[in-house]
Amino acid sequence: MPQFGFGTWLSKPNVVGESVKKALENGYKHIDCASVYGNEEEVGKAMSEVWKSSVKREDVFITSKLWVKDFSNVIEACDKTLIDLQLTYLDLYLIHLPFEVEPSGDPFGGKKGDGVIGYKPERIQQVWTEMEKLVEQGKVKAIGVSNFTTSKLKNLLAGGVKVPVSCNQVEMHPYCPQHTLLEYCEKNNITCVAYGPLGNPGRPADLKTETDPHLLSDPVVKSVAEKHSATPAQVLICYGLERKMGVLAKSVTESRIIENIKSLKVKLDTDDMVALNAITTRFRFCKQLWARKVDEEEADLWDGEYSN
Repeated sequence: MPQFGFGTWLSKPNVVGESVKKALENGYKHIDCASVYGNEEEVGKAMSEVWKSSVKREDVFITSKLWVKDFSNVIEACDKTLIDLQLTYLDLYLIHLPFEVEPSGDPFGGKKGDGVIGYKPERIQQVWTEMEKLVEQGKVKAIGVSNFTTSKLKNLLAGGVKVPVSCNQVEMHPYCPQHTLLEYCEKNNITCVAYGPLGNPGRPADLKTETDPHLLSDPVVKSVAEKHSATPAQVLICYGLERKMGVLAKSVTESRIIENIKSLKVKLDTDDMVALNAITTRFRFCKQLWARKVDEEEADLWDGEYSN
């Protein structure tokens, strides 16, 4: 898996396809998708057009994810993703979240907790067994998870897995460094991939409040950027790369798509990493509060591993 990748979450229809084309044409080798993003069909069309030019399918790593309403239809959900993306296989397929929702539930448009079944270790084990079948069938090369805490990973591994957990895609940045989780994943040969490395500045309005911190404006981040004649975004991408984890960044603007991949040429030194790791602000921008049952607190979703 290429360490740096291109994300497609929140990219609007009639825009996401062109942004994926620009990313591939400018050297990106990892495209991150998910069925719930609602744009895989457009992404697939765009990629199929690029395969006809100088970029080959086998040179690009493509990830997608199983949505929380599809825990009972793992094979069918993956088949639909393959059709939408116009692919014969995925390089990586992830359980998007450990919180199951009833197929008829509507946690986004309904009241809090609507249709949320929640996290059950034995259910995740059942889903994992179905995910393993995708590898056996050649539809997927590797499988993993997303938004899993250390505790939830331990539960999954304790239940026994035939196919290794290759990846855990989670929110990680200086405000949400998750040192304990990263250390656990490293010890168990699980690659961590960071989403939202820039603090999700483009997240929907209903996920923001006026008091939310702004990671790109953090004085330490800006100081390191000035030192290297780089942008704050490049520094934040490099922060993840220096931690030997995968990093996903998205944009629909070609200049920023190019700016982000130029992060690979920026090298942070030990002093930079010490300064960034010394930041004390703690904040999770993608809280997944919709996944709470009515009687649950925010911290319960993350098993107390809120950000450290």
